[in-house]
Amino acid sequence: MTKRIAVLISGSGSNLQAIIDAVSKKQINGEIVLVISNKGDAYGLQRAQQANIETQVLQHTDYDSREAFDKDLSNALIAAKADVIVLAGFMRILTEQFVNQFQDKMLNIHPSLLPKYKGLNTHQRAIDAKDSHAGCSVHYVTAELDGGPIAMQGITAIDVTDDAEQLAQKVHRLEHIIYPKVISWICDDQLTSIDNRLYFNSELLDETGFKLSLDDVQ
Repeated sequence: MTKRIAVLISGSGSNLQAIIDAVSKKQINGEIVLVISNKGDAYGLQRAQQANIETQVLQHTDYDSREAFDKDLSNALIAAKADVIVLAGFMRILTEQFVNQFQDKMLNIHPSLLPKYKGLNTHQRAIDAKDSHAGCSVHYVTAELDGGPIAMQGITAIDVTDDAEQLAQKVHRLEHIIYPKVISWICDDQLTSIDNRLYFNSELLDETGFKLSLDDVQ
């Protein structure tokens, strides 16, 4: 059965575009039924509209509490009958109650090789630490910020000449490859999350999931 996908955004929506493209190429056995933004001027809304995808704006500044915002967000996702919820540059910290409501159904992509560098400024932190590699991680969302089980990581070498912006561009390339890939596995019922443990074709995944190097896609 075709999975119903909802995507939450706050900005330009480049990962959203990668997912839209993968769906249009039949690389994902799913349908994006709703794109929600907490910012009315997010360019990702235009991307969705150009692809004839329903959009909704829940302006977080219109709410007096995180709980009230999350309640309306929850109602929108339930009304859309979303099977898979994809956070794609969604810059909101979700309440524990909301996360628990959609346990094992909600994904995020984070621009570091988790568990390293949770939070912000991940590329500069990797450079400052003189790490040899950086990347991104697709993980299921739990109440712990950037702490859920990891399905896949994209990895790239950090060159001595890289600044944070150059490293970000390399990591973005990986994001646009691995996020649609993980979503396709979920839509094909290959990847499942059960009580925050990940299984691929019924076999338990290790803690850092699958790996893809940027060298593999050059």
